[in-house]
Amino acid sequence: MRCVIYARYSSDGQREESVEGQLRECKEYAERHNMTIVTSFVDRAQSARSDDRPEFQKMIRDSAKKQFDIVLVWKLDRFARNRFDAATYRAILKRNGVKVVSAKENISDGPEGIILEAMLDGMAEYYSAELSVKVKRGQKENALKCKANGGMIPFGYIINADRYYEIDPLTAPIVLEMFTKYADGMTVKEISDELNSRGVFTNTKYKYTNKSSFHNLLKNRRYIGEYRYGETITPDGMPAIVSQEIFDRVQERMEKNQHKPAYMKAETEYILTTKIFCGKCGTMMVGVGGTSKTGKVHHYYKCGNAIYKKSCDKKTVQKDWIERHIVALTRDYVLRDEIIVRLADAVVELQKRENTTIPFLQKQLGDIEKRIGNIINSIEEGIANASVKQRLDELETKKADLEISLAREKIEKTPLTKEQIVFWISKFKGGDIENPEYRRSLVDIFVNSVFLYDDKLVITFNWKDGSKTVTLAELEAADEAAEASTSAENVVNISDFRCSHLDGNRPSY
Repeated sequence: MRCVIYARYSSDGQREESVEGQLRECKEYAERHNMTIVTSFVDRAQSARSDDRPEFQKMIRDSAKKQFDIVLVWKLDRFARNRFDAATYRAILKRNGVKVVSAKENISDGPEGIILEAMLDGMAEYYSAELSVKVKRGQKENALKCKANGGMIPFGYIINADRYYEIDPLTAPIVLEMFTKYADGMTVKEISDELNSRGVFTNTKYKYTNKSSFHNLLKNRRYIGEYRYGETITPDGMPAIVSQEIFDRVQERMEKNQHKPAYMKAETEYILTTKIFCGKCGTMMVGVGGTSKTGKVHHYYKCGNAIYKKSCDKKTVQKDWIERHIVALTRDYVLRDEIIVRLADAVVELQKRENTTIPFLQKQLGDIEKRIGNIINSIEEGIANASVKQRLDELETKKADLEISLAREKIEKTPLTKEQIVFWISKFKGGDIENPEYRRSLVDIFVNSVFLYDDKLVITFNWKDGSKTVTLAELEAADEAAEASTSAENVVNISDFRCSHLDGNRPSY
């Protein structure tokens, strides 16, 4: 049997997994099993979490040349630490008549071998994720010691050999100048123009030529010695360039210079954004915020025309009120057993529709294989030169790329069974309506649009003829019923009440 060895090490410092050790043990395995080693492919300092490895990709392409039958690896995690990549490239190799063999893991060819191989792939992916956690843990330790953790170094600082921040004697005075001039009344443009006219930033990677970058610098609390990394904040954790007094003056002036429209979107999530429309003019409604005389912030949905063009008199609707009702109506109307089964049937039927990408890739692959065959025939007949061989290599590369694309497409299009779909949709039935993630998911998946009128709303769901009209009077009645039942244990809840209004006029499918 002809084999090639694939060896790899990443930058996280293996010992036994070093390239030399891998090659030695793979060669010993090949000798014991009467394998002839054709060549070796070695990726140094390359992570298997990605398939972007030069030698690995070359090996995959070369497998199409039928020059070897086995890819021998020290362990399967050298091949891939991502189950998708492992499945994709094994499929390509298998198509080319090549099998992946582990020198250190005894995997049989029977069904139990398939299970073991899948488990090893999963363990490799787990190890990769665990390694990421360890790296983050190391970064957390660095943060607790106020050490640099990578990323762009703030202008005005340098990092010493021990990874601590130090003041850069060349650029720190410029930072202090920027803060001082802004605090004393100069505008951002005036300061930026002056510094750039002096060529201050000509030979640096920092270009403070726009308001956004300049404002970010002026807001950076590192300049008063506050170390920040993620959630780790340490006052006086690094040397200060700017005094607290100047920094506070700058923040106060920046705050005064900020002018925001009263209707600017508040820092909260509006889950009906892009799905809720004005029933009067058809314009999308957007999330807005307002502050009452008592200082309390309220959130609403308002017609876009009413905000920007003042051409619609549609009233605003309270965000929490409308979102709660839409979520409850969706849950009670969509997540019924008969609807779930119909949705599952529709999805299964949809999956049966012809995939246009796969036939296209298959046709391209067939054309290239035919052209490769023609070139091989001409070589066998003695009609060959350097350009012919070069063209053959180009076609082989294209063929390998197409096979990768085709394998990925087939893996991504693996059809789900009706049982799997029913199980997945049914999981939403027991969700907590107070959970923001649950509410967002329910709306994203099942709600197509909501048209809000003065006296009713019309919800269109994400399936054919799936729509429902509900009057606002019914919703208000549901609210009253819910309030009346909060102190009792065995009364109809709000979702039951809503169901009673929906049962009389359900759409046909």
